Amino acid sequence: MNQYESGGITGLSSERLFFWVLVDKTEEQFGLHDLEAVVAIIAGQPILSTRGKFGGATPGTSLASLAARKALNVNLPFRLPMLTGGTVSTLRIAFTRNLGAFVGRAIPIVGYVMLASDAVEIMLKTVRTYNKIVRPDDRVF
Repeated sequence: MNQYESGGITGLSSERLFFWVLVDKTEEQFGLHDLEAVVAIIAGQPILSTRGKFGGATPGTSLASLAARKALNVNLPFRLPMLTGGTVSTLRIAFTRNLGAFVGRAIPIVGYVMLASDAVEIMLKTVRTYNKIVRPDDRVF
């Protein structure tokens, strides 16, 4: 079994080395960009109560939706698709003509996409760095 060193830790197996490279690349990746993504996700959660909604609608509204509707209260001549629902299992597509409603519903989705992009970038950098360190028989892909 091949043994490696990383960050002053010796005698690492290839699996443990991969873990430590992953930790390093994750630490390098996180910054203000990730904070923005988390804020977008939280701001898009329907935590505020509303006067009333039609049956089947997600209860509550979000800070992002309130702010976007106030700033962009524009009715368009066409309908825009929006994802609605509180969880992945209840996701559905609804349509709106109001630009503010569309933007308010899009804000948390942008946050999720930003975090998913980070996860992919972290894994690509981890695999690339790991493969440069290890012997050919321990490489991934």
